[in-house]
Amino acid sequence: MESRYYFAGLIGRWLSFAESQNLSARKEVRGVALVIVNEGESIESALRRFKRRVQSEDIIRDYKKHTFYLKPGEKRRLKSALARKRNRKKARRNEM
Repeated sequence: MESRYYFAGLIGRWLSFAESQNLSARKEVRGVALVIVNEGESIESALRRFKRRVQSEDIIRDYKKHTFYLKPGEKRRLKSALARKRNRKKARRNEM
């Protein structure tokens, strides 16, 4: 008998939502980083792979972005403020 462990990020909430709405979980679940622990592999190395996958897929950033509602005007102001900050930073780097 195979013993496998699964690490899944942010999956519980999405699956329960999909089940409550009678939706196909495969279609509606986004932001899931699934890592299968192979035989002979330590949990620590699988956890490192899981963390890397979560970072590479920007799951945390997406989750934080959707934790609260931003009005369209607020989004626009935030976007322009971030662009100004990025341009100032780029200008400082070019001066060096």
